[in-house]
Amino acid sequence: MFRPRLTRVLKFTAVAAILLFAVALAVNRMGGTSGPINGPIRDILSAGAQDLIAAAFHGLGSAAVADYHVHMIELSEDINPAMFSWRHPFERIKTSVMMSATGVSDLSRSDEQYLGRLQELTEYFGRSGRFYLYAFDRHYRRDGTVDPEKTVFYASNDYVVGIANRYPDRFAPVISVHPFRTDALAELERWTRQGVRFVKWLPNAQGIPVDDPALDEFYRTMIRHDMVLFVHAGKEIAASLWTDQELGNPLRLRYPLDLGVRVVVLHCASLGTYEDLDNPGQSASAFELFLRLMDEDAYDGRLFGEISAVTQINRIAEPLVSLIRRDDLHHRLINGSDYPLPAMNVVIQTWPLWWLGMITNEERGYLNEIFSYNPLLFDFVLKRSVKDPDTGRRLPAKVFFEHPDL
Repeated sequence: MFRPRLTRVLKFTAVAAILLFAVALAVNRMGGTSGPINGPIRDILSAGAQDLIAAAFHGLGSAAVADYHVHMIELSEDINPAMFSWRHPFERIKTSVMMSATGVSDLSRSDEQYLGRLQELTEYFGRSGRFYLYAFDRHYRRDGTVDPEKTVFYASNDYVVGIANRYPDRFAPVISVHPFRTDALAELERWTRQGVRFVKWLPNAQGIPVDDPALDEFYRTMIRHDMVLFVHAGKEIAASLWTDQELGNPLRLRYPLDLGVRVVVLHCASLGTYEDLDNPGQSASAFELFLRLMDEDAYDGRLFGEISAVTQINRIAEPLVSLIRRDDLHHRLINGSDYPLPAMNVVIQTWPLWWLGMITNEERGYLNEIFSYNPLLFDFVLKRSVKDPDTGRRLPAKVFFEHPDL
């Protein structure tokens, strides 16, 4: 009896080991762009890749390039154990992919490793840049209590502002304050006294109804302190548990806009379909609803679009081509990478852009080379390289600077 039982145990162990090995390979294949940078561009990349980088920086003058969308994430099982449990395989794999892409191999040192990798990417960016670091508040219920089951990621305001204060020439802080917090207004006041002017929300993941009158005092406080709201619109995948997706409807943003809040729509709402609140019973793409808001004259100077993720495989084509063609909107677009997403192999594919005629096959090869070297630099060079397949026009240089109205 003992030998068959031992045989079964050994077989089970072998199968489990093979499955774990396969999962590890898959995770590294989906994430994986996190190897160390072994030297400056001139010593590592081919002449063709270096020429493409030089072309991307051409015409930008000496001003620093701006990246308005960089995530800082504090990885801890205390935040949401489901993100680290194989009882929730999809969430566990998402977390593993992010760790792989950002060079995090030890949870006990995750903050140190994550920041170290980001510093390396910005150091080898090729020129000076200004990178806006995002805090990420927890999911709160209306009674002001935290909902731990819906809290996917977290990065405290103290953590993000502390990093920006240590490296002021490279990083700028963007706080995240959930309006249902009992201390929400005090938290806004605390950071405005330290000169912080930007607030980040992801309504789908944080449970924030941006068109709720209960938020009026929060909005008035932002206006009084000349603060800007960076808000995700459209469908959310990376930081969502698939609930509350309706909170990403871009038309909900009319409420804070009409109150006078300056709003930056992250990703230009380039993913998902929503109810057309202007035409009950009908639906439209989130990007179409975003453009409708941008076309309203009253919001010029108050509403802006941020272009992170528009080159990713699940968003390219119509939104990207439309943004290039809409030169009437270019003065209201800003650049962002949404790091760490540009380091995740699973969402970065250059062949569709080549197939659509937005880059050449030669450019694709050089871009893939840059991606392996520095995914943050790749994201910038790609956006400077993509063109309208019909006219050859590209996004203008002004999209990639700090915006004077922000």
